[in-house]
Amino acid sequence: MSRARVFILLPVLLVTFFSGCSIHSKQAITPPSPVQDSFVRQEGPPVESLPIGRWWETFGDEDLNALMKEALANNLDLARSFARMEQFEAITRQARSVQSPFLTASGDAGRSRQPGILGSDTGNSYRLSLAAGYEIDLWGRNRSGVMAAMLEERASREDVRSLFISLSADLVDRYYLAVEERAQIDLTDGTIASFENTVELVTRRYLQGLVSALDVYQARQNLSFAKASRPVFEANLAAAEHAIAVLLGRYPDRNLAGNVAELPETIEAFPAGIPSRVLARRPDVQAEFLRVQASDARVAQAIADRFPSFNLLGNYGTSRTSFSTGDVTGVFWNLLASAALPVIDGGRRKAEVDRSEAEFRENLSRYRKKVLTSFQEVENALVNNRTTEERIRRLEERVDATAGALRLSLDRYLLGLSDYLPILTAQASDFTARSQLLAARRQLISDRISLARALGGDWMEEEMENRREASIGKGNVK
Repeated sequence: MSRARVFILLPVLLVTFFSGCSIHSKQAITPPSPVQDSFVRQEGPPVESLPIGRWWETFGDEDLNALMKEALANNLDLARSFARMEQFEAITRQARSVQSPFLTASGDAGRSRQPGILGSDTGNSYRLSLAAGYEIDLWGRNRSGVMAAMLEERASREDVRSLFISLSADLVDRYYLAVEERAQIDLTDGTIASFENTVELVTRRYLQGLVSALDVYQARQNLSFAKASRPVFEANLAAAEHAIAVLLGRYPDRNLAGNVAELPETIEAFPAGIPSRVLARRPDVQAEFLRVQASDARVAQAIADRFPSFNLLGNYGTSRTSFSTGDVTGVFWNLLASAALPVIDGGRRKAEVDRSEAEFRENLSRYRKKVLTSFQEVENALVNNRTTEERIRRLEERVDATAGALRLSLDRYLLGLSDYLPILTAQASDFTARSQLLAARRQLISDRISLARALGGDWMEEEMENRREASIGKGNVK
């Protein structure tokens, strides 16, 4: 066998010899500690059933369902997230291309004039060639790069799924905030009307000489307090409606959330299920886990970059040169096997290995923190759901008490058995208690929403597939 053939076949032999070798072992990626069997604040034993589907439909509000459909189709953060996912898909395709041989075609045509003994000679030349090459991925550098790109692409997909969850929760929360503010305005208007009647009653009694002017001023004081509350609720309503418009991809507008002014009956709290399942249902946790794996693959890529690289190169073509003395034609080719070993690079490749390893440790810590945070969010949501339910029961008792106190104090005042001060106190207490009860009922809905958000889910898969098909139809995805 000639020396040339041995030189050409040497990389192939090395690949065969080292194909089973590994220069980097995958590092263990685990949660911060063994996952507990049940949530601390969970009432009753954990259940297997998963509640997280299109959870907002349990409210039975068609206006809300229509807004959700529009938001999932037109939200700009969602559109940006899909575009980012498509970027990572393209990066993955770029990384994979390195694993394949390349082939380029080139052609040249020219006309030249050459001086000679018998005079100048003008001729035409033509050249057509194909060049091919292939990098032998002996140490897995390219494979690691592809793996890292694929994992980052999957992480970007989990980011999209996480945004679906956040968007749905934000929209429902804003929607029922708007409903609460309308209910607060209705309550305030009713209270203002009641206080105006009381002012008229007290004024008539004053004109009749039955009470002092102090009673009139005290009655007006409560009326002014109720009127001063209304602009605050109006501002909150406008802010909620504007936020809903932006979530829908529109300019800020009003009346997008309909005219509903009554909070719905509160749905039952979603069962939290088994803690270990939360990690699988939380796309943000899965995204961090995938990024840790990707950073580990980048470590392997950086280590492999410190080892020799091997390439096979080839060129084949034909040329023709025409002169007055005759044509020169023929076929040319060459085949080359090359090896390159980094000898001195000022420590650049070693520094890249160190940087990649530090990035892995950073991402591992971020993943573990995300696991703890996800459990914290579920535990907080469970506590908030339970305590808000208890608060509503106490506020309902308070509303009954303040309503009774208001009736009794007003009767005693009209009978001349007491002054106006008990009415002043009872009116303010009754209005405040009713307003707090509305706020607490809406807060319980928010707590339900927070629990749904904390538990994650996979309901968005159909939405993502529909959007992907629509994007393919427009030619945006390859």
